[in-house]
Amino acid sequence: MTAVEVSYTEDGPADAPVVVLSNSLGATRGMWDPQVPALAERYRVVSYDTRGHGDSPSPAGPYTLDDLVDDVVALLDRLGVRQAHVVGLSLGGMTALRLAAREPARVDRLVALATSAKPDPQGFLDRAAAARSGGTAPLAPTVVSRWLTPGYAAEHPDLVARLEAMIVAADDEGYALCCEVVAAVDLREDLARITAPTLVVSGAEDPALPPPHQQAIADGIAGASLVSVSPGAHLPNLEQPLEVTGALLGHLDAAGGHA
Repeated sequence: MTAVEVSYTEDGPADAPVVVLSNSLGATRGMWDPQVPALAERYRVVSYDTRGHGDSPSPAGPYTLDDLVDDVVALLDRLGVRQAHVVGLSLGGMTALRLAAREPARVDRLVALATSAKPDPQGFLDRAAAARSGGTAPLAPTVVSRWLTPGYAAEHPDLVARLEAMIVAADDEGYALCCEVVAAVDLREDLARITAPTLVVSGAEDPALPPPHQQAIADGIAGASLVSVSPGAHLPNLEQPLEVTGALLGHLDAAGGHA
């Protein structure tokens, strides 16, 4: 499949090292809002909407994970970026891992949050079928309940509403096709090929992709480090923005050139 021109936003100095942010299944690049200001102080931050999400196109399927990787490579090429740090969460993390394994020269440092090298497919296949039959709106409350811990969600109803709106706005078929991408993911043999310095971030209370998934990734990538965030569910970057942003900066800044 031909790569699509994904919708993206740039923040930060144009001549700074590039950080690409890849969103989770059902979210948009807006999920990175807590991280962008701090990152943009010293990086050229490129946040994009995965195909089927946000303002990006939803071409006819089926999609593969390599299609999503092709979209990122095409975006880097369009921006004239040879190499970037790549940060991805959930589906975005799978995209980032595959990119680092397949195109090692394009990835400087890698961060994979709340993701898996081999998710259980059935739940994602069921979600794809539900999105096709009834749209994404009925799925939104259940999905968002996995993104935040119950206590945090109860204290932040405005955030819950904003996240549910992201899912409702997703293209039904595009979302279903991306659910099927996740269902087909098996990156276990890719991990050993990843040479980029890697940080893995786990939400300690993540019900969607629990911590053993992230432990397996950290174990499979030579030299990878693992950080567990608690309390934190499937989008720990929203619930623990200071801790997650600090971990990102600590890992990315180790590339050199930043105080």
